[in-house]
Amino acid sequence: MTGRGWSAALRSARRKDTPAGPGYKWVALSNTTLGVLIATMDASIVIISLPAIFRGIGLDPLAPGNIGYLLWMILGYLLVSAVLVVVLGRLGDMFGRVKIYNLGFLIFACASVALSLDPFRAGAGALWLILWRIVQAFGGSMLTANSAAILTDAFPARQRGMALGINQITALAGQFLGLLAGGLLAVVDWRAVFWVSVPVSITGTIWSYLSLRETSTGRPGRIDWLGNLTFAAGAGILLAGITYGIQPYGGSATGWGNPWVLTGLIGGLALLLAFCVIETRVAEPMFDLALFRNRAFAAGNVAALLTSIARGGLQFMLIIWLQGIWLPLHGYDFEDTPLWAGIFMLPLTLGFLVAGPVSGYLSDRFGARLFSTAGLLVVTVSFLGLLALPVDFDYGLFAALLLLNGIGQGMFSAPNTSSIMGSVPAEYRGVASGMRSTFQNSGTALSIGVFFSLMVSGLATSLPATLKSGLVAHGVPAASAAHAASLPPVSTLFATFLGNNPVQHLLASEGVLDHVTRAQRSVLTGHTFFPQLVSGPFHHGLGIVFGVAAGMALVSAVASALRGSHRPGPDHRKPEDRTAARTARSRHNAPS
Repeated sequence: MTGRGWSAALRSARRKDTPAGPGYKWVALSNTTLGVLIATMDASIVIISLPAIFRGIGLDPLAPGNIGYLLWMILGYLLVSAVLVVVLGRLGDMFGRVKIYNLGFLIFACASVALSLDPFRAGAGALWLILWRIVQAFGGSMLTANSAAILTDAFPARQRGMALGINQITALAGQFLGLLAGGLLAVVDWRAVFWVSVPVSITGTIWSYLSLRETSTGRPGRIDWLGNLTFAAGAGILLAGITYGIQPYGGSATGWGNPWVLTGLIGGLALLLAFCVIETRVAEPMFDLALFRNRAFAAGNVAALLTSIARGGLQFMLIIWLQGIWLPLHGYDFEDTPLWAGIFMLPLTLGFLVAGPVSGYLSDRFGARLFSTAGLLVVTVSFLGLLALPVDFDYGLFAALLLLNGIGQGMFSAPNTSSIMGSVPAEYRGVASGMRSTFQNSGTALSIGVFFSLMVSGLATSLPATLKSGLVAHGVPAASAAHAASLPPVSTLFATFLGNNPVQHLLASEGVLDHVTRAQRSVLTGHTFFPQLVSGPFHHGLGIVFGVAAGMALVSAVASALRGSHRPGPDHRKPEDRTAARTARSRHNAPS
């Protein structure tokens, strides 16, 4: 068959020029759900598998010069996802949501292949992984920015909440399933963490190109280059500054006094303010700020941001709690704790999967405000329950609270997404979906800075003295114990986060373990010494973290309750009237 023949056959197979049949909506749901699942799984899959990845490329992530590699392996994906989804949603509105979505699947597949074929070692190997993770996040952002808009186009209003519920809860569940998958695959081979994305993304790419079609007409327009630049630069610099704020600076346990961090925070906010001014003055803004005049849209996004911050804090604190204290106390080796942490957190994912589609279906009939607000109140109660648990808890009660938290988040997320997407005119759905994703992804990135800083501040008040006295009591020389205790608490947190014995990490570099008796060494590096030693300071920090998370969830519930009843988007004028308005604004802003 000639090249022209293959092209004709492919066009025929894709059936792009035929109208979407009654079953097309289910094709769109299944494909976009696969897309957001793999995109969100890859956002978290490296968290649990980082020890295996760095061992595989021959790099110690906890060495002082390598902390940057560690942070960017986790945060590079999140920062790109937070910054670019609005831009890519806007491009979907202009050039076709399916076109941008399909291209995203293709880019994601290519990056997955490149990640699994890392040819370098040490620092060069880490840079290869970080750069291709950024490319992968670019493709993933195309998927998440346009998936909700594609579903909103494909489904009638009476089924939209159910469809978006399945899609969005799968996305949230993907964050926690990524933890489990990372733990399981890292045991096989560190490259397997990236292999798993290759067949899924290739299959999804082919399937999306063959089955998805544009069901809405793109709205031609000009790209708002100045708005895009100021938003991407401002959000990126701000989130990067917050990220580096958790690293120690000088004699402080955190870096919030670092001039570079302060410059990033101030500069990022200034650029975002400039972005807001620019968007009110250009004829075709990247994001129409008038959408925030719609109460349902504004309240839904505020609630989504605060809930995402609380959810991200929950994820990271649960990992540290399980890996650093509870699992070792119950006989698990530190090296095995990443895998088991993912397994023991499954009730949270189960809650998402059960409550999300059900609440989405019911919200189609009874409205979003009731379910989203009630869900956030359930989340608040679960945070207070976790706050009341002892450090060495009974797993049955812990699992019940995780299940309750997952149910609450499922009750909130699906109706809230449906409310946001249903509150805007059809031609703004891509950018609305992008903005919603930006709030969610930014919340996850912000949670790292917020909750790690809170935990580090809580540990800094009591951990050094507790650690020093405990080490001296077990034969460590006072000078060595004082040096280990003076190291930043963030090093201890990262060690537990990566499944390393923190005491062994703190003492091995100076050879202290070679100068104590075998019995003392056995106690210091055993399962119980560190967990028992730090349980008091850790519980103090945990109380601060979960208290703040409960407060955020409660404020989110208030914002959700204030969304009002469902109303149409703020701009339902006829297309010719909107065109006239844009023309008038363009003439008004044109230089004389």
